[in-house]
Amino acid sequence: MDLRVLAAVWAFGASGYGDQLVRSARAELASRQEGLAMVRQGSAQRVVRTEEEWKRLLTPEQYEVLRRKGTERAFTGQYWSHKEEGIYECAGCGAELFRSDTKFDSGCGWPSFWQSVDRSRIAYADDFSHGMHRIEVTCARCGGHLGHVFDDGPQPTGQRYCINSASLGFRRRTDAPR
Repeated sequence: MDLRVLAAVWAFGASGYGDQLVRSARAELASRQEGLAMVRQGSAQRVVRTEEEWKRLLTPEQYEVLRRKGTERAFTGQYWSHKEEGIYECAGCGAELFRSDTKFDSGCGWPSFWQSVDRSRIAYADDFSHGMHRIEVTCARCGGHLGHVFDDGPQPTGQRYCINSASLGFRRRTDAPR
């Protein structure tokens, strides 16, 4: 059904003449509205939300980092010294970004990883802010700012993904010892 038809049926239902068709159309409209947040791009789904939706879904700190490219203070984030085994996910959309076995202590005060789960999960862009050149990393699925990547990490990649804790969630490996 076309969204305009669904909206008309929705309005018709609101006028008190509801029946199964109206309930079905309302459910389909709600499903489609939720589906509008997911736009297909190749085999991956890109998450698209309004700024109001992001503000409602994220904490103020997550919003500042993920949507406004902010940076949390060094040595204050939830995951900078985190040692559990599992997967670090994007706090904005849940995309798997980094595995705990690639995390290392770089001494910088932010979670550091030498490799992402898959290079296609991260988008890279030149960042010339603050009078220097860096490579910004964002979530390829929702566009959320994660941090930066530098070429001073350990082998085998030589890279250091310096990531804000506020941009991450963590899913503990279920078979890992506590």
